[in-house]
Amino acid sequence: MNPEREPLVKARISLLLSLIAGAVMWLAFPPVSFGPYAAVAAALLIVAQYRASLRRAFLSGLIAGTVFFALLISWMQVIGFDAWLLLAGYCAVWIALVGMGTALVTRLPAWPVWVACLWVLQEALRGSIPFGGFPWGRLAFAQPDTSFGKLAVLLGQAGVTFALVLAGASVVAAVIAYRAGRRPQFVAWAVLAAVVTVAPGLIPLTLDGDEVDGSPSAVVAVVQGGTPQTGMGAMDVRRAVLDNHVRETIALGERIDAGAVPQPDFVLWPENSADIDPYADREAAAAISAAARAVGAPIIVGAVVEVPGNPDGVWNLGIVWNPDTGPGERYAKVHPVPFGEYIPFRRQLAGLISRLDRIPRDFIPGDRPGLLDVGGILVGDVICFEVAYDDVVSGIIDGGARIVTVQTNNATYAGTAQPMQQLFIERMRAIETGRTVAVAATSGISAIIRPNGSYASTMGEDEVGSSVEEVALRGQVSTASRLGRLPVALASILAIGALIAGAVLLVRERGSRRNRLPE
Repeated sequence: MNPEREPLVKARISLLLSLIAGAVMWLAFPPVSFGPYAAVAAALLIVAQYRASLRRAFLSGLIAGTVFFALLISWMQVIGFDAWLLLAGYCAVWIALVGMGTALVTRLPAWPVWVACLWVLQEALRGSIPFGGFPWGRLAFAQPDTSFGKLAVLLGQAGVTFALVLAGASVVAAVIAYRAGRRPQFVAWAVLAAVVTVAPGLIPLTLDGDEVDGSPSAVVAVVQGGTPQTGMGAMDVRRAVLDNHVRETIALGERIDAGAVPQPDFVLWPENSADIDPYADREAAAAISAAARAVGAPIIVGAVVEVPGNPDGVWNLGIVWNPDTGPGERYAKVHPVPFGEYIPFRRQLAGLISRLDRIPRDFIPGDRPGLLDVGGILVGDVICFEVAYDDVVSGIIDGGARIVTVQTNNATYAGTAQPMQQLFIERMRAIETGRTVAVAATSGISAIIRPNGSYASTMGEDEVGSSVEEVALRGQVSTASRLGRLPVALASILAIGALIAGAVLLVRERGSRRNRLPE
């Protein structure tokens, strides 16, 4: 019997390793935030699933995925225990499918490459379907402080995930080759694991702006006004939230007049900072205009507004509010959150889930990227969870955005790991795009992130106020942005081909075993 052609561990050990792998994978993300554990978790899963039966591999992945996502998105319990379990279970099924795929492709030569491709394919599908998908928990999103994270500037988030899994898989392949006495293969896989882990750390990341299509720098202010309450009722006091942001912006204006901080080119407010429609409410509009005049700069206001001719719909907008002329260009969120901002199958579900009454009207998606001319600066605006979606971010970069702004309202999840998990995603987007990313959150965490993913400034969940920084503006497009979806497409094609080849080998193996049975 050739040990390389058999599962590496027995079934019970496989399931125990899967449980451990799920927990280790969670440790890679905030609040623990040790990114390399993602590669360790991938290696543990491969040991559990290597050439295993499809049933065992599926169960292995389901256990790991359930543990991982139940811990990762435990903040969903704020919405409801059932919502948390359903979303965690849905995401876990994708990891279970990767387990089955791993059991198949580990029958092939160069299998670590194919396993890494499987993870890229899984993340692409999970982040797309159904209802636009749920990309939270991509392995790349835990890596802004690791050598792996730098790879995002060349190959995007998919390239980072690929490298993480390839590193873990190569270590397993090296151990298998060593135990089998195949020294050349052992050396090759060990060297590959080392190179994939260390080499990305040598990739240079820029901090400087450039003069492509504009000035190399600008002064940006971020305002975090706070909310009187958090949790599901965070936005029940809309007027107070607006007043808080007006007050902090006027205070910023006083600091500007006193020379304590430089004059900003624009000011960023969070999502839902004006949860009262400023087009319809004159008092709200007057308050925002007064704040803009106080700082002498346009404000990108996060507002919820009525959709003309649609009493059942609203828009989630980023509005450029000028000191003299009031509202100007605007961006409507193109990727509203299913079951959070709109209800699929509303008629069928309304009688079954009473909590849906808290979302009486659906957010209507916009139809164009968030490109806004703000005082002569082309800004790429995204709203809240949109920052996790590749197509939303690529849309603004392809359109020429020289800085990325993220307007978010994390007050619902205050005190959980969700705000920091989202901030890690925003840092990875800064690395990937080579852009400054300015983040305004109602109750934290707000930040100004340099193009290399480091912090220029942050405001925590226990703070209110403003932050003013001179930031880099860039028009040059990173290699990752030029390649776009190509790395994902290539890895997905390779993964599908490997799955087919692995399935064919499995069928042949079973046929061969039947032929060897005594008559």
